[in-house]
Amino acid sequence: MTTQTDIPPAETGGERRSWLREHSELGVCVLLLALGVLVLTDTLTMDVDIAQRGPVGPKTVPVVVGAGLLVIAALLAVDVLRGGRGQAETGEDVDLSEPADGRTVLLLAGVFLGAAVLIEPLGFPIAGALLFWGAAFALGSRRLDRDPLIAAGLSLVTYTVFNNLLGVPLPGGPLMGVL
Repeated sequence: MTTQTDIPPAETGGERRSWLREHSELGVCVLLLALGVLVLTDTLTMDVDIAQRGPVGPKTVPVVVGAGLLVIAALLAVDVLRGGRGQAETGEDVDLSEPADGRTVLLLAGVFLGAAVLIEPLGFPIAGALLFWGAAFALGSRRLDRDPLIAAGLSLVTYTVFNNLLGVPLPGGPLMGVL
């Protein structure tokens, strides 16, 4: 028969939150585990009979990477549960007591998604210029005389390098005949 003193006190929400905060690196472990499972699942379900020309085929590197991700996730989880903690970043001038700048993150996400939507109808040179200019604006640059020109130049150089030099076709959009 158990008495009231034998029953451990129930964990409060604050204690649970404190434990999770102290072991927040476990989130990285979960991410690495999920990524490793995804890589291995995609690799092992891939049909490569035609491309196989020997013992080392197209599945070899992804299997090694996926297995490595799983091993690293397990080793990191063991280290965190044994009390290991990541070192704080010392190389940057960041005040960790300040909250994150949600406006900048949302602006960057919006610019990125906008460029992804516009790349097909407008082509990479125009969508890329909008992406580079929008990212500069979101990160604080307000030079409206210079930023659009730099963004356009950077986008055209990127398009030319990928399309012409590397052979990676990017959509040209309305500028397809000009470039």
